[in-house]
Amino acid sequence: MMKIFIISVMLIFVSGCSFKTPANEWQHKSATAFSSYSQNFLSANDTLAKNDLHRAVEHAKKSANLTQLAKIYLGECALNISAGVKDECSNYRDIADLVNAKELNAYYNFINLSFNASKIESLPSNYKNFATALLKKDFKTANSEIFKIERTSSYLLCAALIKDNLTTKSREKIIKKASFHGYKKVVLFWLVESKKYIKNQKELEKINKKISILTSIR
Repeated sequence: MMKIFIISVMLIFVSGCSFKTPANEWQHKSATAFSSYSQNFLSANDTLAKNDLHRAVEHAKKSANLTQLAKIYLGECALNISAGVKDECSNYRDIADLVNAKELNAYYNFINLSFNASKIESLPSNYKNFATALLKKDFKTANSEIFKIERTSSYLLCAALIKDNLTTKSREKIIKKASFHGYKKVVLFWLVESKKYIKNQKELEKINKKISILTSIR
């Protein structure tokens, strides 16, 4: 009986530890919701994306530390830019003075193409080589640096930042990669963008037909 009692007490203790709610649960839930938002936004699941973003923001607003909220607002802005949606990051700018994070400020300047050499050091490492080439207007190097970026959302953002200076080959590779991931919103953006550079009428007709099929409700 004593052995059974001891085992029961241990199980209760372990269970209590296992199911204890982490103090920053709001932060985990916010990050998870934003991750889901990113996928649904890029995939053109607009209703789901809207709900995900709302949840991400609401969880982030449970803390007086607005860093997580600032990250969400910047992430939202970056995703819009990557899909060709004009966004000046007004949500982030509204709270920027309440967040002391030079990395976020550097990222904001980067995605709005208002950065300088001193800001590059504060950027995530996967952007630094691209940003350096972009600052020098070395678009040939910038084109090649895009394809060295492993994270897809970062890759797509950089491509959108130099959309007017991409090569035809780069645009084709971006459409192929976005298609592989099923990122319909991005695929449509780049199909429309590619039309600006196509002179062959038959090729233009093919792209228009693709766009028509992808946007059809049938």
